[in-house]
Amino acid sequence: MQYEAVVAGSHNAEIGLPAAWEILSRGGRAVDAVEAAIRLVEDNEADHSVGYAGYPNLLGDVQLDAAIMDGANRRVGAVGALEGYRHPISVAKAVMERLPHNLLVGAGAARFADEIGMHSEDLLTDETRRIWKDGIDGRLPGKLELFRGPLAQLTALAADPEHVKGTVNVVARDKNGDLAAGVSTSGWAWKHPGRVGDSPVVGAGIYADNRYGAAGCTGLGEISIRGGLVRDLISRLAAGVPLREAGDQAISDLLPIALEFPQTAVMNMVAITREGEVASLTTSSELAWVSMREGDDAPVRALSIPVRWPGVEVGR
Repeated sequence: MQYEAVVAGSHNAEIGLPAAWEILSRGGRAVDAVEAAIRLVEDNEADHSVGYAGYPNLLGDVQLDAAIMDGANRRVGAVGALEGYRHPISVAKAVMERLPHNLLVGAGAARFADEIGMHSEDLLTDETRRIWKDGIDGRLPGKLELFRGPLAQLTALAADPEHVKGTVNVVARDKNGDLAAGVSTSGWAWKHPGRVGDSPVVGAGIYADNRYGAAGCTGLGEISIRGGLVRDLISRLAAGVPLREAGDQAISDLLPIALEFPQTAVMNMVAITREGEVASLTTSSELAWVSMREGDDAPVRALSIPVRWPGVEVGR
């Protein structure tokens, strides 16, 4: 039996969806399509939330997180706090395919990236270096020289609501009916070194299971980690709840946690069911997402379904 192929992603995935669709349209695998789409986003120097030119941590180092999951067998590969390699999604996919592990972090992830022949480079561009210095000095005037001391208090003081969130996520179904999901991010800007968000945490920022669906999320990962957001969504789909209602319920369930972050809390989700239905939900005031399927010459943009968190400021 041949299924209708479809790929969808967060708004910034638009640049990569045609490459994913080319793979899917000729019968390629969903996991390969997801990787292809995300790699192009990681290459996009204008996108400071992912890969090359991503926002750095408090010390000015770019640390990347990513994960990819195959719904056919629930195999997953993930990396966290990876430095020096612009394509963490490909490192994550290699973890899934070559190692008996699911997650590598820090120096170990970088060593593995080198072992599989990836090119190491400086991911901080002149623009992101300027934004980092301006942002830190604007919030912590004259304190750059103190960064070799204790960082915990500085991390809290440097938190910037305009830069805390940003990720790319892509979900797909191929012609065999297999699902896949992938996420990649440079994480919370000005974060404490070593901070890992929800993107490489299976069940929080990513999940894929052919029996029910696949999803990825963007936003403040501290919230989705504590709530197990994406696995919650998949469990609701497994129980027979329709996609949009399941997404609304899963995000709404995070409200008590979100209230702890009234100025920075935001959550966006892109999901696909085993039947090929796709949807995006968001707590932001307005957010676009993109998709491609048979008959589309280019990515189709649509507005995400709003989910309200009473008591939390609504951001764009």
